[in-house]
Amino acid sequence: MKKEFLKWFNGDFDFLEHVADATAIPDREREEVKQQIRDLKESIDQSARGQEVIRRERELFYRFYTFVAIFSCVILVGVLLYVVAHLPQFGVENPQTIEVVERYITRGLEETGAINVVTGLILDYRAFDTLGESHVLFTALVCVMVLLRVDTKNMRPLNEDYYTIRQDEFHEVYSDSILRRVSMILIPSIVLYGIYILLNGQNSPGGGFSGGAVMGAGMMIYASAFGFARADKLITRKVSNVLTFASLTFYCFAKGYVFFTGANHMENHIPKGTPGAILSGGLILPLDIAVGLVVAFTMYGFYSLFRRGSIGQDE
Repeated sequence: MKKEFLKWFNGDFDFLEHVADATAIPDREREEVKQQIRDLKESIDQSARGQEVIRRERELFYRFYTFVAIFSCVILVGVLLYVVAHLPQFGVENPQTIEVVERYITRGLEETGAINVVTGLILDYRAFDTLGESHVLFTALVCVMVLLRVDTKNMRPLNEDYYTIRQDEFHEVYSDSILRRVSMILIPSIVLYGIYILLNGQNSPGGGFSGGAVMGAGMMIYASAFGFARADKLITRKVSNVLTFASLTFYCFAKGYVFFTGANHMENHIPKGTPGAILSGGLILPLDIAVGLVVAFTMYGFYSLFRRGSIGQDE
């Protein structure tokens, strides 16, 4: 060490010579590092420009959305004010309204064959409105099924410590003998009463919506009293879907035929029957049955989906 110090002191030895050689970077590697740095800077610049473009597009979309919303509201308010301005004055009867009501009351029985004017109005004069309401129920059932239906992708493991409302065995009530005995008496009466309301809608207060609601309540009581296992043997998912689809399809084609023939001044050849009889009102009775089935299965579908996450077994 002394010799090396003397050499360094005399200028013949450099301690940092090997260190400098070890830390020196070849020119090729230095260029590669510089290129990587330039690529990284370019990538950062492109990302920043992309973020700026996204920010501008989002700002432009918000401005367009605000403009469309305000413009739509102004148009809607203008249309409503225009309609209100042309309404009859308070206390003055509208002749057109009186004419329509008078047509329904005086010629409703002749044109629809239904003693119940309300049913004739709903399922004949304004049958398209009822068709839309039935499709609203069907669409609501489909949406609830998409959100709540249990399948292999969203079922929770059975070995978890907590239970969910979708597990029927956690909150079963069909083991109660009192409930089962009472249900055995009430369910036939409820279903029979629902069928009576459904079939007699053209002659008395009732029809598809009310009769279907009563039958749907009977189906829900049956599932609660005897369990979904027995209810699935009677009402499977396939049966529910087929009947609902068939009811809506029949409604569409039946009223489409009537409207087509009526709009073209053609005879539809559908007899209206004897007023007051069950087989009266032309297509009102079949349409009542179709609407009743849609309402009944929709109510039961809601109950089953909220209770356990499925309507029924496939078979």
